[in-house]
Amino acid sequence: MIPPLITLEEHFFSHAASTSPTISSQYSEQFKHIPSLSDKLTDLSTLRLSQMDAGRVSFQIISHAPGSLTQSECRSANDQLSSAIKDHPDRFAGFAVLPVSDPDPGASSAAELVRCVTQLGFVGALIDNHTSTGGYYDGESFFDLWKAASDLDVPVYLHPTWPTQTQLSTLYTGNYPSSATKSISASAFGWHSDVATHVLRLVASGLFDRLPNLKIVIGHMGEMIPFMLSRIQQLSVRWGKHARPFREVWDRNIWITTSGNWSVDPMATILRNTDPKHILYSVDYPFAKNEDGLEFMRELQKSGLVTQEQLELIAYRNAESLFGVKAVKRYE
Repeated sequence: MIPPLITLEEHFFSHAASTSPTISSQYSEQFKHIPSLSDKLTDLSTLRLSQMDAGRVSFQIISHAPGSLTQSECRSANDQLSSAIKDHPDRFAGFAVLPVSDPDPGASSAAELVRCVTQLGFVGALIDNHTSTGGYYDGESFFDLWKAASDLDVPVYLHPTWPTQTQLSTLYTGNYPSSATKSISASAFGWHSDVATHVLRLVASGLFDRLPNLKIVIGHMGEMIPFMLSRIQQLSVRWGKHARPFREVWDRNIWITTSGNWSVDPMATILRNTDPKHILYSVDYPFAKNEDGLEFMRELQKSGLVTQEQLELIAYRNAESLFGVKAVKRYE
């Protein structure tokens, strides 16, 4: 019997995003290949709930899909999500989307995070992995955001986002169709290596020495890091003098999710080097299917890689502990 399931990399499009020509262009390949994607992204009620039931998802933490939004657009999107949560408080919780590309990103993002947590009841934030111009968050201009998250004791989910034009032309444009460029630079590979690099930058900057209780979540089976963990640990001694080594940060400050990666093979590696209490189930809806996630959990249960207790930790108990939400048993 599969235990109750909580998912937490599950996206929607706000009114602003659904009418943005830039965001529509970024998602052109997804719209082309994923049936009814637009309908699924913009729905925060009946369709989403039916899709959750199809994959036996008891509870979903919803976040905005990747794409740069202004400060006012972030506020509007968060208010829209808050309204949907109030209609279905037993099924939904929310991650804030933050204006990380704002001219004063740390202060404005921190202020919106505080508002969303203290006034709207959100359980953290999910933010684009870099700014619209390609900037990462290891600099002082973002410290206010990280400090706010630490002070509020809520996690920040660092989510892949679209490469800049410079990244596209330098790394991903080659002798193949433009559709291959879009895919390789995004969900096929580039997104994940980019998040992995960002996490290493945050550790190297000493951020976790300054904020030892900061909680970061990354998706897609750890964005490649578990498979390089030993080598990263070995070479991270060259990154400067830090009070807390890389492995300690990985063990205490980083959580990873399964989102959209439906093979038990990487899980075999992860379970050998990552605390099961830091692994969480997620789907990446609607870019991935809840039904595929359910089948993955069944395969994981049959694989012998986890005990029933560990399966329950991954399925829902870790999410309950980290985010203060509750999975009600709904399905037999």
